[in-house]
Amino acid sequence: MMRKLPPLNAVRAFEAAARHESFTAAANELCVTVTAISHQVRQLEAILGHRLFERSGRAVVLTAEGHALFPMLRDGFDRMASAFAAIRPPADGDAVTVSTTRAFAERWLMPRLARFNAAFPSVVVHIDATEEVRAPGTDGVDLAIRYGRTERAGETSVLFGDRYIAVAASAICPPGARPAIDDIRSRSLLAFRWKNAALDSPAWSAWLAGTDHDPGRDFRISWYSEEPLALHAAERGLGPLLCSDALVDEQLRQGTLRRLDGPALAGFAYRLVDAPGAGRRKSVTAFIDWLRAEAAAFRAAPGQVMIRAA
Repeated sequence: MMRKLPPLNAVRAFEAAARHESFTAAANELCVTVTAISHQVRQLEAILGHRLFERSGRAVVLTAEGHALFPMLRDGFDRMASAFAAIRPPADGDAVTVSTTRAFAERWLMPRLARFNAAFPSVVVHIDATEEVRAPGTDGVDLAIRYGRTERAGETSVLFGDRYIAVAASAICPPGARPAIDDIRSRSLLAFRWKNAALDSPAWSAWLAGTDHDPGRDFRISWYSEEPLALHAAERGLGPLLCSDALVDEQLRQGTLRRLDGPALAGFAYRLVDAPGAGRRKSVTAFIDWLRAEAAAFRAAPGQVMIRAA
């Protein structure tokens, strides 16, 4: 019996727009223009004789008919994707997609990733570096590494907690013992704007309260909009930076950054979150086991401990 279906491009455009609640995001996913998505959705609405979205400026909200239609189409596309994935050989070997912040990906994960590649050469690792929270199980994300106060329900485990220490480029520090903040008098303190307003960021005022320094000194702070920018500024000798010890571990080991004499302030936790069922894939299980081993090794002997003992 012949199936009577609307144009599949129109169906696909509606499903993507409904899933993202955005014509723009749907257009980005399907590699077409926003105008094309709008045209295809209107075509489907004309065929069905019902409006599927209420439009208000750039915002789109599903109507009652859209709400009724979307789950069935979403589940249908998911089943189609699973059917093709079951019989199609992967183009680039088994793959794992990890979502985390740009700073953590660049400063902690990537310096260690070569060891995973050497141990599992058939597994391709995709890094989705973003400040947006990407839920595992959606958009192809298998695992997420999140940063926050405590472990939450449904999230697997804490990888490690961090501490906030003051560091500066070796080039602006005097030789010898661990430098003091007063050894870098001509430089502004560096700081960055936190993206997560729910977290109380460790502050220079708290760090300075725990160290000996010239009470008459007027400390200036140079602010950066992004954490990676502040880290790069510290590496280039623009001033000392108060930051997570996890994000400067490699630089402390290499000696390009040095820890300043002063307290280590309590930080937060990096937590591993995986998608339901993702751990059943051997590649994901392998990456999780490797990640936990790397986290345990880091916390047992972080770079700052090695520098202190030298």
